[in-house]
Amino acid sequence: MSSDRIADLSNMACDVLEIYSGKFETPDSPDWILMKLTEELGELTGAWLQNQSQARGCATDQDVADELADVLGFLLVFAAKTGIDPSETLRRKWGAYLPDAH
Repeated sequence: MSSDRIADLSNMACDVLEIYSGKFETPDSPDWILMKLTEELGELTGAWLQNQSQARGCATDQDVADELADVLGFLLVFAAKTGIDPSETLRRKWGAYLPDAH
């Protein structure tokens, strides 16, 4: 995924957070976003376990995908609010492990 594409998704996520914060009167601070990200990761875990018949209840593949979207959205918003470029950071940290990086 190109950094332009990630930037577009980050902008979209930040726009949605503005709507969400206005509608539900929630803060948009990095602290709150990080807590919300943690909550969404728990929901993703729960949906995955249900989808895999490892927890009570049931979740469809779409439920898992929707929870993944929430995690990704809040992660991108957290990065934007803290001034972290997700593309650059991932390339620097994870890209260092690729054979052609040395």
